[in-house]
Amino acid sequence: MKKILGTALVAAMAVSASTAYAGGPVTIVEEPEVVAEKPASSVGILPLLLVGVVLCVALCGGDDEETGGGQTVDNQ
Repeated sequence: MKKILGTALVAAMAVSASTAYAGGPVTIVEEPEVVAEKPASSVGILPLLLVGVVLCVALCGGDDEETGGGQTVDNQ
């Protein structure tokens, strides 16, 4: 019985020792990301929207006309 227990203990130690040292250390090297820069002359969408709003205000602007025909009624 002692031989079987001893053999099982030696086998368990051999398996655990071999898996503990397997593979070696893992080193992760992070590479810096390369980001393509946009040229400074690129026009975004905001100036185009502002131009559209300004044109709408200028062309569709408020009515300065009086709808009552310019006559006022005095009830005195």
